[in-house]
Amino acid sequence: MRGFPDKCVIDTNVLVVADLFSNSEKNNEISKCCIEACYKVIRHVMENGGLVIDENGEIFKEYRDQYKKSHLDKGQPGPASEFIKWVMKWQWQWQPNQVTRVKIHRLNDTYKEFPEHDELEKDFDFDNSDRKFVAVANAYPGTHKPPIFQATDVKWWGWKEPLCDVGIKVRFLCPDYVKEKYPKKKSKPKT
Repeated sequence: MRGFPDKCVIDTNVLVVADLFSNSEKNNEISKCCIEACYKVIRHVMENGGLVIDENGEIFKEYRDQYKKSHLDKGQPGPASEFIKWVMKWQWQWQPNQVTRVKIHRLNDTYKEFPEHDELEKDFDFDNSDRKFVAVANAYPGTHKPPIFQATDVKWWGWKEPLCDVGIKVRFLCPDYVKEKYPKKKSKPKT
């Protein structure tokens, strides 16, 4: 895949959308281009490595829970299941060129490694399941923080600028979908 980073963080919704690759008749809303982009990202990582997850296993657990859910919902494993099995392989778990594990520290409802930025702090939609991906990208020890691949979670569109301010790039695999849905999400009152 052209322009693919050496290291990356992959949000679980990328796996969910990639699973539509083999079962697109279940989808009415997400474009074929978006589904293919998600599929290509997970295929690239499986073939070349570069996944960044947390040492504590929170991202791994979320992937595994999605794996269990996809088996229960469909009965037939799809591309996401194949990716999750790849992540679960013992030989990849401890090879930094395949899977890099980064230490993050839970701090109440967030993480010590979650970046400080006014726009991120006042956004109450930033739940823990999203925060761990940001904390992992921010805690990465290399000279460049790995980008976070994002599919259809529209909340991330509002976070892209503040995250960029702290050196974390969000790569949207379904930008047309997110751009269209974000204004509607933003205009809904928070409960």
